[in-house]
Amino acid sequence: MTMAAKLGVLNALFLMVGGSTETGFHEEKKTGLRARHNVDSSEFNQEIHTAMDEALGCGGEVSETHMKSIEEVLQPMYRTLPKNSHGRLERRSLRYLAHRYFNQKSAIVVRGFEPTRHVNDSLWGAADILSEQVPGYVESVLESTHAKELGFDLRDAALMVATLEQLIFDAEAGLLQKIYALQNKPVDRPLGEKGLQQVLETYIAMWMAGEEVEPLLDRPRDLAEIIPHWDKLVQFAHGQVSALNYERERFPRQAESSAGNALKTRYSFEDAHKAVGGITESFAPFWESECREMKRKLVSLDKVGTGRVPLAKFYGKSLTDAEWRFGESESYLRELGALDETSWLGKQVIIPNYIQGASNCIVTTDHYSVCCINECEPIMQEIEAAVGSALADVQQLVSLVGNMTLAEDESPQLGGLAQLESIAANNGGKVPIHGRLFSQWLHYVFPRECAFPHKAGAAQALSPTQYGDGYLASDREMAEHAKDTTAEIPLATMEKEELQWMSQWSEEEELIASYEGLLVNPSTGYRTKAIVAAGFVVFMLAGVRGVVSFNRKVPNSEFLLPSHTGKTHFV
Repeated sequence: MTMAAKLGVLNALFLMVGGSTETGFHEEKKTGLRARHNVDSSEFNQEIHTAMDEALGCGGEVSETHMKSIEEVLQPMYRTLPKNSHGRLERRSLRYLAHRYFNQKSAIVVRGFEPTRHVNDSLWGAADILSEQVPGYVESVLESTHAKELGFDLRDAALMVATLEQLIFDAEAGLLQKIYALQNKPVDRPLGEKGLQQVLETYIAMWMAGEEVEPLLDRPRDLAEIIPHWDKLVQFAHGQVSALNYERERFPRQAESSAGNALKTRYSFEDAHKAVGGITESFAPFWESECREMKRKLVSLDKVGTGRVPLAKFYGKSLTDAEWRFGESESYLRELGALDETSWLGKQVIIPNYIQGASNCIVTTDHYSVCCINECEPIMQEIEAAVGSALADVQQLVSLVGNMTLAEDESPQLGGLAQLESIAANNGGKVPIHGRLFSQWLHYVFPRECAFPHKAGAAQALSPTQYGDGYLASDREMAEHAKDTTAEIPLATMEKEELQWMSQWSEEEELIASYEGLLVNPSTGYRTKAIVAAGFVVFMLAGVRGVVSFNRKVPNSEFLLPSHTGKTHFV
């Protein structure tokens, strides 16, 4: 759910119960939304068990055709991930594939699979702790099918995805059943087209805003005032009915009808459930215009194409233009990993990290969130398809990304070549494409599309509700930051030696899985040895203690980066 929807619901409900708004707009927003569902552990475990059974075929719900379609999406990623001695994936790669699949298909982030998830689970709520059981449970079931072979293959990855799909689908049924009850519609009685539209409209409202919106469900005008673009959302709901009708025309079947309604289209609870599934899958693309508008406003403040906006201008936009989007507190931005504090230019908001941040996710449920589409995902897909392996040559990567064209007709900022060569030099002449350092390089090539990859545990995907009080900045705090005159420096006229916008570059590598046997230490000729520590993979050279720094910063004069205007500026 967007911040606008949250704030509108909170404000309307606050007024309905006789609250006062004299504390100010930003003070009101700090209250946050309460968790929508209470999750019972035994019930949750049963949900996972049922979903796993259906994915494995015990329930007969997942067809072989669908499994093949999942494998087709996973195959390019699977092919480029390093395998163990059995030719199979490690656990972390399995979760990585599942996360990428949902992010790619529907901009969904599944709880328990977030790449930024903090290593200390005690900081998370009950629903999150329970969601942590999903990866472990599914992995244990899949592992039991490989008594002698450790690791996971492509079919295992597809089963993991199918299980998560089923878990999400089943969770949607719970809210749908509640809506049927609220509208006095028996789940065993077919609905007419108008009745189904009513159900879907209510579903979208409660799906986005939670149970707090329930008192307003019979007041469409109030809903239109508190949920952005409510009229378009109603049309979207009606569009799902049309899609259902179109599918029926393509694949005719015996129509459900009741006495006296043989000529009228009728919809069962299963039909409504299917339409709800379509809402989940297609909602992010439908809502993408909001994300693009947010990016457009941030890009207008990024004068030199660094993918960063001075915090002063970020808050200034909120104060001067009454822009509701840019109100997160400094501490919350830091927690999300959206704040760059390394430059002498002052604190800056990293555009892709902010847009992909949990505060901008459209919908947040117990099992998943629907967020803005990840614009770096197509870039990575193209690289994986062309490279076809876990390691790539520097020149191949430079050629690939140099010929890419972005949606806004911007060209890649093909700089930092010395850093890319340094990554390869420390890995036997090849670049691990699923390493943090390569992702970091991609961020500087596509600073407005690819998020800066923080080290594991350095950022948390906490929603405003999870973060709690203080997720929004007060007007006073915004005004103090907006006074920072550093943001007014004409960066475009600065000398190369002064800009230093790659100051956030970190030399520590983290790989998605072990590359044991794949990488060679150029100085010794020995293969590298990988160990797992603190939930992520770090490399140690054979016989050497400590984390290897795979990259050394070279003199600043070696980094020249073309700007969006065609001129060259210093990085």
